[in-house]
Amino acid sequence: MIDKSILRNIKLIVFDLDGTLLNDEGKIGRETLELVNELKNYDVLFSFATGRPHSSVGNYAKVLGISVPIISLDGTLIKTHPAKDIIYMSYIPVKYVNKALRLADRFLLKVALCHDEAIYYTEQNSLIPKLLEKYGAVYKEVHDYENYIYRTLEIILTGEYSEPLKYIENKMMFPFSFGLSTSFYKSHSHSGVYYLEIRRHGSSKGTGLKRLTNHLNVKIKHTAVMGDWYNDRTLFETKAVKIAMANAVPEIQRLADFITKRTNNEDGTAEFLKMVLQSKKK
Repeated sequence: MIDKSILRNIKLIVFDLDGTLLNDEGKIGRETLELVNELKNYDVLFSFATGRPHSSVGNYAKVLGISVPIISLDGTLIKTHPAKDIIYMSYIPVKYVNKALRLADRFLLKVALCHDEAIYYTEQNSLIPKLLEKYGAVYKEVHDYENYIYRTLEIILTGEYSEPLKYIENKMMFPFSFGLSTSFYKSHSHSGVYYLEIRRHGSSKGTGLKRLTNHLNVKIKHTAVMGDWYNDRTLFETKAVKIAMANAVPEIQRLADFITKRTNNEDGTAEFLKMVLQSKKK
């Protein structure tokens, strides 16, 4: 159990979306909505830290009445909604975007370029909207990538075999490339499908949280983060109060200060929010 004095001092709560704030139908629990509104009366701020593109979080920000900047695409972008003021944005150098596109073409892999407002793909990569697990994202088909290699926040490659993606991952890292970070993983929902995400180095949910708290002038120790999946690890490596969902992977649960008894499908975020509210009422 978290000490009540720690809960009482929480000024900012940052939610992961999928598997945490949202149930498997993509909805926010009613109790959570009520508690968020109550906690606002105690000047508690709320935000998201998600792997989703910014274009897919607007409706949830509107429902919760979030006005502070939102961390999206795993920290490559921090941007307000609906004002769209950019606090931080990390582009991939054009030469590395072109390199990734050449390698994808060489190995016949599907590839897409993520920008702040949409994920772009070509006719050759028309399966991208069905294959990617960027829930709620805006997808736009373009004739070619020539006009979209600039302002790219993330490159996503996908295929049925891990070996080509692992080879490309190696080629996009030091000493073959500089200043990039990669994430290789297997699909949650598509059997036998693998992904490789490429971003500029220095962008993660954890670094995004540090940038956000600095912007808001809130101490990280007065911030709570809630998550469930591997890409939440950097959040859970900060000095924030760390809350893992009951459905969280073991790695996240091991790093947590508190694990909810309820899953995301049982409105588990409300369990922690209620603790915070109770501490502030006394």
